[in-house]
Amino acid sequence: MSLAAPPQDPHAPRFRVRPPANWMNDPNGPFRWRGRHHLFYQHNPDAPVHTNVHWGHASSPDLAHWEHHPIALTPTPGGPDEEGCWSGCVVDDGGVPTAVYTGVDRNHTGCGTICLARAADPDDPALAEWTPLPDPVVTAPPADLDVVMFRDPFVFRHEGRRWALVGAGHADGTPSVLLYDCDDLTDWRFAGVLLDGHDPAARAVLGGRATGWECPQLYATQGGEWVLAVALWDGHPWTTGYLTGRLDAGLRFTVRTGGLLDHGRDFYAPAVLQEPDRALLWGWSWEAREQDEADWAGVLTAPRVVDVHPDGALRVSPAPELHRLRAAEPFVTASGRTALPAAYDLTVGVRERTTVGLLRSASGAELTVSLDPGEGTVTLDRDGWPRARAGAREQMAGELAAGAPVVVRVPPGEGLTLRVLVDGSLYELFIGDRATITERVYERADDVRELAVPSGASVTGWALVPPTRG
Repeated sequence: MSLAAPPQDPHAPRFRVRPPANWMNDPNGPFRWRGRHHLFYQHNPDAPVHTNVHWGHASSPDLAHWEHHPIALTPTPGGPDEEGCWSGCVVDDGGVPTAVYTGVDRNHTGCGTICLARAADPDDPALAEWTPLPDPVVTAPPADLDVVMFRDPFVFRHEGRRWALVGAGHADGTPSVLLYDCDDLTDWRFAGVLLDGHDPAARAVLGGRATGWECPQLYATQGGEWVLAVALWDGHPWTTGYLTGRLDAGLRFTVRTGGLLDHGRDFYAPAVLQEPDRALLWGWSWEAREQDEADWAGVLTAPRVVDVHPDGALRVSPAPELHRLRAAEPFVTASGRTALPAAYDLTVGVRERTTVGLLRSASGAELTVSLDPGEGTVTLDRDGWPRARAGAREQMAGELAAGAPVVVRVPPGEGLTLRVLVDGSLYELFIGDRATITERVYERADDVRELAVPSGASVTGWALVPPTRG
């Protein structure tokens, strides 16, 4: 089944990965196998609520056509994952695709176990069937670290050897990333703490609010620098951060700089795929509306290519394969006012302070993006579309009230380029290759999708259409 099938709910994205119905959260195990990209994700197949967690599965030959597959991982009654198959990754273990994931049993107290499941037929390009191993490879965190949160394994290679990260939080409120030697994937040995919240450089960048670092992801850039991405947890999902730096002898992470991985209110739990010539990243975008009537919840973002600028800041841009979703001809090539389709890919370039309108309400309120190259600021104002449910950042941090603008700062210069990907209620803004904003905006029946771009700006936009093969 194609992911671009017309949705009954106009808020439902058509071109991003999500199950046909019910709950989705974290992306898991992005993996390339036999010419296809595979994406797994947290999924409740029975209802649009966060419980009964399985691994859903989709794959693509080109990052544009996505096809659904049968559920990959299902909780095993009486097994170490009977209360859920939670987040993790997928690796090639001697020619056998292997899922490394968090298992939760009925007796858990906040700490999961590390479990394995292997593809039943590695020659099946769909990787449709998976067989869990009966026993965890890690049954508990190290006893002497007073760990109260332990989950989300991520396996990576360094100098020819395989290692793993596990997200953790300690009883005193310190977040950390734990390191394991797992060169033999069935024999894991604790190798120390990669980084924790006491590190002054990490604390300066990520702050001290988080009590746990979830979903740790580590990748190497083409320039040899390393990037550590973490989801910041404080009893609830809060936001996401990244740190750039180096891996020192003994595999300890030395921080250079960092920041927010995404500046919007609806992005969490990133997953990274390290490819030979690039790293790809997906995130989970949760719902900012009440779920009383919808039969689905959650969507994954567009794939993003991530790297590092010379100054250590994150470099991020949409995967170039997304061009396959563009209509043959652009719907707009000049400034002015233009009707917008329900799903589009828009680029606006400015050389002076400019406000771009994207949506207008019957009362005259506008959803706008203001760009100021000289000041190096981009401001998303969606005050006319209040959120029915405050997100975790709004509830806990206070700095992003339900209708407050999102302000992003980038290095000032002579110009700014904004790329906007909209698919149903999912808005993804790319500010040059310096920053992203992911937000959910739910149109009302009498809203008008209208692009308003003042003269002097350059603009090109394409409707998104189901891609054709070839």
